[in-house]
Amino acid sequence: MSASCALTPSVRTELFSSSSKRSIFPAQICRPRNKCEISRREFAIRGGIVASGVSDMGTSQSVQGSERLAFKPQGYNFWEWRGHKIHYVVQGEGLPLVLIHGFGASVFHWRYNIPELAKKYKVYALDLLGFGWSDKALIEYDAMVWTDQVIDFMKEIVKEPAVVVGNSLGGFTALSVAVGLPEQVTGVALLNSAGQFAAESRKREEADETVITKFIVKPLKEIFQRVVLGFLFWQAKQPSRIESVLKSVYIDSTNVDDYLVESISKPATDPNAGEVYYRLMTRFLTNQSRYTLDSVLSKMTCPLLLLWGDLDPWVGPAKAEKIKAFYSNSLLVHLQAGHCPHDEVPEAVNKALLDWLSINVASKPASPIALET
Repeated sequence: MSASCALTPSVRTELFSSSSKRSIFPAQICRPRNKCEISRREFAIRGGIVASGVSDMGTSQSVQGSERLAFKPQGYNFWEWRGHKIHYVVQGEGLPLVLIHGFGASVFHWRYNIPELAKKYKVYALDLLGFGWSDKALIEYDAMVWTDQVIDFMKEIVKEPAVVVGNSLGGFTALSVAVGLPEQVTGVALLNSAGQFAAESRKREEADETVITKFIVKPLKEIFQRVVLGFLFWQAKQPSRIESVLKSVYIDSTNVDDYLVESISKPATDPNAGEVYYRLMTRFLTNQSRYTLDSVLSKMTCPLLLLWGDLDPWVGPAKAEKIKAFYSNSLLVHLQAGHCPHDEVPEAVNKALLDWLSINVASKPASPIALET
């Protein structure tokens, strides 16, 4: 989940408009309908906060009948990757599941999924570099940085076949990992994934040029870019702003609580968080057109589950339907939720994921693989 920058009304209207239609049917298999588009910059600009984690919210507790991941002030586990500290959680035994959060989130966004899934599986959740409790590395960010990170995490930490689950930015990362490590990824589950098809990317390029490049990047020199983006970052990390954005994408705001807000605002106080945000907004976002959904789906071979919050104001169900139409070895389930169904309706997500795993993945023994150590 991500917090949003403050933009002028005209810019927000152009960037955040969506052609998606909303379904009124809860948790059911979906048939293809029409197309939904989302700008790659729309996704990230709405995701204004770059770092997330969580402060002390006490021990695990139940909300809506779901056990919650306990907070540990010192974190759970840390792994060194390319000289950077990476935070991760691991619970349970059995077939591994690897959970990848979205832009601006952390392992704690899976707070209601990890305990339940860990009753039958070995669940890993990691903070992507630049987010959560992982280091706020001052590097040149690229979509493949996170793909490489998760691939190496699976090789060095997981070390056996696994299913990869991702929300938003983490969804596209999961697809890329499945293509980059096909011998170890036995299935992929996407929850309101980021990413565009090539045709949509080309169509959005002109709009992106008009809004971002024309009015911000090109006219302003770096020093003025820093001033503008610095203000947007400061505004986006305010708890009241985060709560407002969360409520706009959680149709049921019951779970928009202090735990969640703190999990997004706390790590934004890291000394490097503002610089990471600047690099993402000015460099990562201007170099995304070559990464498309069709380019990765055309190379993927494992089963795919689409768990889609139909009421997402950013990425509607038409996008999920197009993915399903493109990739035949897939199952699409509608959920009455917004952009982050795993946290908004965790019981429905956990059940759908467990059902799919039992039929499509867990019952099929994986072939032995040789992993580099």
